Amino acid sequence: MKSTLFRALLASAALGLGATSAFATECIAPADAGGGWDFTCRQIGKILYDLKLVGQPVQVTNMAGAGGGLAFSHVVAERGKDADLIVAASSATTTRLAQNAYGGATADQVRFVGAIGGDPGVIVVAKDSPYQTLTDLVEAIKADPGSVAFAGGSAAGGFDHLKPLMVLKAAGFTDVAKVKYIGMDGGAEAITQTIGGFTQAMTGDMSEIVGFIKSGDVRPLAVLTSERVPGFEDIPTAKEQGLNVEVVNWRGLYVPKGISDDAFNAWAEKLQKVADSDEWKAVMASNGLAPFTKVGADFQSWVDGVVAETTELSKEIGVIQ
Repeated sequence: MKSTLFRALLASAALGLGATSAFATECIAPADAGGGWDFTCRQIGKILYDLKLVGQPVQVTNMAGAGGGLAFSHVVAERGKDADLIVAASSATTTRLAQNAYGGATADQVRFVGAIGGDPGVIVVAKDSPYQTLTDLVEAIKADPGSVAFAGGSAAGGFDHLKPLMVLKAAGFTDVAKVKYIGMDGGAEAITQTIGGFTQAMTGDMSEIVGFIKSGDVRPLAVLTSERVPGFEDIPTAKEQGLNVEVVNWRGLYVPKGISDDAFNAWAEKLQKVADSDEWKAVMASNGLAPFTKVGADFQSWVDGVVAETTELSKEIGVIQ
């Protein structure tokens, strides 16, 4: 009891003096190592420490399960007032909340601190795939919906699942229930499925597949952005191929709901400093991220709007009733 009280008093004093916390920050990545959430924790965590915004190296904990639901419920039920805890979040998080994939959990059970980068959606195939263009893949599905299976780092109906469905809808294909999708606990596992020939394509985010593109293990058919991504100008957009689809997965953080406003604002300030840093700009450039910064108190209301929009879109394409 005395130890807990001492920790609380010391943390409060540190915040009051504008100092960094004396305790190690933990960042939960709600997936296995190698995926987008893991990338978010490790990159933001490293820069937080490099910029001396935290007093010790950030501890990264991989907590895969239920497409992020295990981590979400853990934070809500057991870590609700932990001011030294941050959690990687993305468009996949809001998609699952919109589709009630977390067993009744809602976005207002945590506090969304902000997003500091946009991870462009991509569709890739193995290097020896017979599909040379996105059009080839779409036409194959139109001819025989069961001939192509997608792997993705989200659960069925999640954000990665929505990407190819949006592409197919733009191509005039409406029988989306027949499209095969295999959900994995993270992008690294999903891309392994495609490289190994267990699925014909992978739907994910640029940061998850950069290394595999550079190694030549996969061949990207399209990036789901309005323009080609700097540094990856050889990858055509879906728009160039006649399919008007843009899907960018924001990368950011949420924190426990029960922390103080001062603690929340301190995290928002730190995240903004990471976003403004040359180190983060270098990370974005080398990993194909696009600028996308929304930090602070208004981010939660933005998230609420996104959840509402995603719910409607999911109903429209038949993912939920």
